[in-house]
Amino acid sequence: MLTLQKDPMRYLPKSPADRTEMLEAIGVSSIEALFETIPAEYRLKGDLNIPRQHSESEVLDRFRAFAGNIASGDVAVLASQPASKQYASFLGAGAYRHYRPVVIDSLVQRGEFLTSYTPYQPEIAQGTLQAMFEFQTMICELTGMEIANASMYDGSTGAAEAVMMAVRVTGRNGAVVARTVHPEYREVLHTATQHQGIPATEVGYVAETGRVDLAALNAAITDDTACVLIQSPNFFGTIEDVTAIAEIAHKKGALLIVSIAEAVSLGIVKAPVEADIVSLEAQSFGVAVGFGGPYCGVIACKEKFLRQMPGRLVGETKDKNGKRGFVLTLSTREQHIRREKATSNICTNQALVALMTTIFLTVYGKQGLRELAEQNLAKAAYLRNTLTKAGAKPLFTGPSFNEFAINLPESAETANTKLLGKQIIGGLALAKWYPELGEKATLWCATELTTKVQIDAAAAVI
Repeated sequence: MLTLQKDPMRYLPKSPADRTEMLEAIGVSSIEALFETIPAEYRLKGDLNIPRQHSESEVLDRFRAFAGNIASGDVAVLASQPASKQYASFLGAGAYRHYRPVVIDSLVQRGEFLTSYTPYQPEIAQGTLQAMFEFQTMICELTGMEIANASMYDGSTGAAEAVMMAVRVTGRNGAVVARTVHPEYREVLHTATQHQGIPATEVGYVAETGRVDLAALNAAITDDTACVLIQSPNFFGTIEDVTAIAEIAHKKGALLIVSIAEAVSLGIVKAPVEADIVSLEAQSFGVAVGFGGPYCGVIACKEKFLRQMPGRLVGETKDKNGKRGFVLTLSTREQHIRREKATSNICTNQALVALMTTIFLTVYGKQGLRELAEQNLAKAAYLRNTLTKAGAKPLFTGPSFNEFAINLPESAETANTKLLGKQIIGGLALAKWYPELGEKATLWCATELTTKVQIDAAAAVI
């Protein structure tokens, strides 16, 4: 058993005298006093009961045992498990299971990609820079925007950064946010803006369609509104009327930000060309559903907003011999520029995850991506029809892609417990974020990996 050494502060690079001086400066008598707000029963006392260290072979054996109990819908995991351990999954809600071509891992695990960081020196980083440039180009083609970056953490931080970008662009100081935007995206937005004095007003949805309430939206926009933030397909899986929303926002001088959580939808859904800024979660393009990350956030926008875009841009140039080359054209992160001039404090390099997306899109191509989207559309339509025949009732009439909200014959939690007993991970219960929908409301998703057998089995339980 491992035990703590006597001095719990041994890892702090401050001497006892330094600590005493710091405590006096903030008016606290001891380090323990800093934690008085935590009830005593929850504070650590004594030694940590940490198991003994394990050898590498023992660790591998433990993880193999854990893997046998994973309730996973991932095809790679399923292939390694006996039939008795295989689970079907109908979860979506911002994280989507799609087939990942094996070439993705084969390429991104090459040392020159896997170990590279920010390409400060273009003369030795042309491969990374070109991959980022191609990524930006593909994102622009998909979204209908003129420029795109490659350095947001994920879709939620991208949406928050897009709102702050709109504030800088317009000189206004407020946002109108649709309640149909992913609830966790809205929480991240609140975290990012609450101390910057950027108020956000939420507008509801039409009970029949599941789309943004246009009348409420129009009323919520004021002369101080910098932007309108929507998601399409939205959290209910419903596709918003981007054209109508853009007209309302632009008429009042506000920018329109469209957040996209399911990137595969762009294979068949019209690109939001009317938007001023698009915030995209590209996880569906070859990035595994890995316990929340790392994912791949992107911001794309009109070129006139270039100087206020967070992150960095890779541009094409020519060297002194006239050969094509790539460089960091614009880098406005704190890592590259004085803090007071930075547009973002996101300082990590998401290029490796962006490379996964680039490989995925290269493998599928334009036609392949459209066929993939059609597969998702067809599977979701069959799932909705099958569940409806089993007694469920769709909640909204608006058009959808591969995800939809539906009322089950009983509470979502009760149904999910029964489904899990049959090795099926059911839809997401919506009552937590939308209590007005009731306990029977649930969000179901089907992708190209969802089989007819799985759908029929879920309907039989329902």
